[in-house]
Amino acid sequence: MKKLILAVSCFSLVFACGTSNEVTTQNSATKSNNPTYWQQHVDYKMDIDMDVESFQYKGKQKLVYTNNSPDVLNRVYYHLYFNAFQPGSEMDVRSQTIADPDRRVGDRIGKLKPNEIGFIKVNSLKQNGKTLKHETVGTILEVQLAKSIQPGESVTFDMDFDGQVPVQVRRSGRNSSEGVALSMTQWYPKLAEYDFEGWHADPYIGREFHGVWGDFDVKLTIDKDYVVGGTGYQQNDIKIEGNKKTIHILAPKVHDFMWAADPDYIHDTMQVPDGPLLNFYYKNSLDAGQKADWKTLQSKTVELMQYFSEHIGEYPYKQYSVMQGGDGGMEYAMGTLITGNRSLGSLVGVTAHELAHTWFQFLLAFNELKHEWMDEGFTSYISDYAMNEVMEQGKANPTESAYKNYIFLAKSDKEQPLTTHADRYAYNQVYGIQAYSKGSVFLEQLGYVIGQENLKTTIKEFYKDFAFKHPTPVDFIRTAEKVTNFELNWYLTDFAQTINTIDYAVKSIDNKTISLERIGLMPMPLDVTVNYTDGTTENFHIPLRMMRGSKPTTATLVSNWAWAYPTYTFDVSKAVKSVEIDPEQGMADIDRENNKMEK
Repeated sequence: MKKLILAVSCFSLVFACGTSNEVTTQNSATKSNNPTYWQQHVDYKMDIDMDVESFQYKGKQKLVYTNNSPDVLNRVYYHLYFNAFQPGSEMDVRSQTIADPDRRVGDRIGKLKPNEIGFIKVNSLKQNGKTLKHETVGTILEVQLAKSIQPGESVTFDMDFDGQVPVQVRRSGRNSSEGVALSMTQWYPKLAEYDFEGWHADPYIGREFHGVWGDFDVKLTIDKDYVVGGTGYQQNDIKIEGNKKTIHILAPKVHDFMWAADPDYIHDTMQVPDGPLLNFYYKNSLDAGQKADWKTLQSKTVELMQYFSEHIGEYPYKQYSVMQGGDGGMEYAMGTLITGNRSLGSLVGVTAHELAHTWFQFLLAFNELKHEWMDEGFTSYISDYAMNEVMEQGKANPTESAYKNYIFLAKSDKEQPLTTHADRYAYNQVYGIQAYSKGSVFLEQLGYVIGQENLKTTIKEFYKDFAFKHPTPVDFIRTAEKVTNFELNWYLTDFAQTINTIDYAVKSIDNKTISLERIGLMPMPLDVTVNYTDGTTENFHIPLRMMRGSKPTTATLVSNWAWAYPTYTFDVSKAVKSVEIDPEQGMADIDRENNKMEK
């Protein structure tokens, strides 16, 4: 999603044609290097009948759930996301009480009429044929099991449910401002994730998602004139009865399922060399200039797919779809929904961001509600670099705006730690800067700490080791430690788990002796440039003692600096004219005025 001072979340969606239901790259096994690692598995089989006039649908869901945990499960939970679009819901009330509400929502949910709200109503639910007691509590279905699920056991849940697509478009919805009929995201009863931290049955208030890996087998019945795209591979067994058609879609090893449909969609395709088939769905009602931009977007998306596959890791599926719909940009399995009435630069930019989410949201699949800064921040970092190359922007530092946004927030009294739950930020603006900008700075600045080549290697190793595994921040920093042989937990602790800031200063210059000062609480290694009175320049690197090593550098190494010492002094060989800490601004130092001194 694009990062701005007031960031707007985006999420992706998908669909395409094909017959294979195999993931095309060698997936990481469901076990990590930790022999105690486990994760749950769920397979969905759904039959959906959509009425495009009433925007209501009926669904039958057969869900096979495998308990790979060492725990006995006495209950399960489902997400019923569409229930958020009702007057009095937590999403509605939060939007009306937060100081800076999302302008796309405001107080509109509270004004919806019964035929305009969203809902998912569970009519019946059975476990291995036995009827279960269940209660809908907002956007969560609480289920008491007929029989506990033992470790290693698989059970089958059969559900009948009804749904209604809301008028309010927030990622999903009907009849968007650009005229897209159906943006179907977070639309089905979705089993909540259970992991080493327990159940993640978070209510849908406005933020991010977390899901269980599995295979989807979906049959969608809809008006025969509607063009449908989204997650998975459409099979070649379309059935038409009267004015409706039934489409069969298979989606292997995904943790969500999205689709969109409109009778006015144009559907173009473009093949990535040695990669997936790209699908583009956009409205025929766009003007000639906008249609031309969507055509240009297609070759740019090929370049973006190649960039991310090279710099992160191979894209594992056979298709990816860019679809007009939703209310901004949002990533889902194998594709994205984006609004289409944009300039070319914006169209490519939002696609770059949402496509990058495929790796950091969908394949690495962080728990976005707890670690949204990894999802949004890592995506912002890599998409800024991709845009700089693909659009030939020529920026010396593609992440410069992220630093400016973060420093603006760090110098305010509004910052919260990156450990804050995504729904618990006091302001939407703070969430945006934290998740998008500070998360991006986390990566860029880590390159300053360990060296840019080490950072590039770390990103690739992290993807190779943890794709399909729901990694945590600790997993990432441990990967960086294994790549570099440095101790780096201090970096994760200070920058992501506190609001400690970086502030180093040149304290004094006394002929050939330089004194520096640490003012902020966060420790860092330092790059220092010294200009001598004879016109020459020398670069120095001061390692951080607790890091137990230093990045590869051509600079002159001097003794390390222990964090508890507020000052540090070193001698040089010639008379000094000026000294500057971090001249290339790799650190997010909140006061650069004191970074330089001239004698």
